[in-house]
Amino acid sequence: MTPVGHRTLLAFAAGLLLVAPVRADSLPPAISVTGEATISVPPDLAEVEAGVTSDARTAHDASEANNATMGKLLLALKAAGIDAKDIQTSRLSLQPQSAPNRTGSPAITGYRASNRVTVRLHDVTKAASTIDMLVGAGANVIDGINFMVSQASKLLDDARTQAVADARRKAEIYAKAAGVTLGAPLSISEGGAAVPMFRAKVAAAMAPTPVAPGEETLSVTVNVTWAIKPAADQ
Repeated sequence: MTPVGHRTLLAFAAGLLLVAPVRADSLPPAISVTGEATISVPPDLAEVEAGVTSDARTAHDASEANNATMGKLLLALKAAGIDAKDIQTSRLSLQPQSAPNRTGSPAITGYRASNRVTVRLHDVTKAASTIDMLVGAGANVIDGINFMVSQASKLLDDARTQAVADARRKAEIYAKAAGVTLGAPLSISEGGAAVPMFRAKVAAAMAPTPVAPGEETLSVTVNVTWAIKPAADQ
């Protein structure tokens, strides 16, 4: 190697030694904390899942009986003032029913037709009376009730603001204990948001159906990293 090439190699190696410590020290001192916020609100929407199941000897008879009863149920919903856009068919089936047979192959004993609808209610106080009305109109299956919050996104935004404030509060406690002050936030990431659904099973009964909407809990978790600097009095 020529003297010039040797000097170039040494200069390059020296440059690496100078750069490495700078990269190691480039991360600023910081405090990382997790902020949390929870908001509990009463639901303002309810969805009732109901329907009709009919059994008969033939597929035609089962389907006919089911269609007739389901037609009465839909008319009852319309008479109750429920908009057509808030009524949606969720399940429709026609299946053979069988019994064990000594010959090995199950014997078909009849057919079962089933039709389910999901009814959305914009007034949760009408959930109990709607269930009673459905049962009175011929529904023999009530699959359950879902209570929901229509403005969940806006409420979650309020929770996000509170979660960041909670993160700052915690960071200031750590900073004071460590003898430093907070700088600007270096990173903010949401740990997760949840909108739980309250689900209840309600049995079909002619007596007034007890329904308790309760409250929905909306929660947000946020991870924040704050830069720190020496306290002003140091």
